[in-house]
Amino acid sequence: MRPAFLPRAAALAVLLALAAGCQPSAPADGTAAPSAEVPAPAQEPAPDPAAIAALDADFDPARDPAADLELAMAEARHSGRRIMLDVGGEWCPWCHRMDAFLHDDADLLALRDAGFVWMKVNYSEDNDNAPFLARFPDVKAYPHLFVLDADGKLLHSQFTGELELDESYDREKFDAFLRAWMPPAKEPATT
Repeated sequence: MRPAFLPRAAALAVLLALAAGCQPSAPADGTAAPSAEVPAPAQEPAPDPAAIAALDADFDPARDPAADLELAMAEARHSGRRIMLDVGGEWCPWCHRMDAFLHDDADLLALRDAGFVWMKVNYSEDNDNAPFLARFPDVKAYPHLFVLDADGKLLHSQFTGELELDESYDREKFDAFLRAWMPPAKEPATT
């Protein structure tokens, strides 16, 4: 009478023998056997650094925020960062205060740039960018910050009045805000 099952060790030996028999053999002419490896997908090229810097240059009513967001997403995916939309205008004194506040604090600016691709979106009489901004929650006041993941998905809407202190911004609150929304150590790349 035959046993209905093989002992585990015997089954493992049979599987290993079958697997070894399935390995491709070298051709008789001595050339290398064809590789079964699948080539890695092509890496998306890094966006132009000057184009990335222009995203944070000023609130320009002539810029196309949809195209800018595509560029910011490419950079965010390439660099493992998130995207920070800074909605405001050249007319906005608090927008300029926030710029000065960040640029005058090297540590805070380094933290910001390590975690986020900063993208300004103009809101003014010249161009309120209503079609672009319609996908986000309503803005109470300016500047307003939206945190997006590398694919452009909204993660957080930040009323910057909560980050103010007197006639500027509160360093501890701003630092805590940036740290709270930094990407994880390694945000997974998407296709």
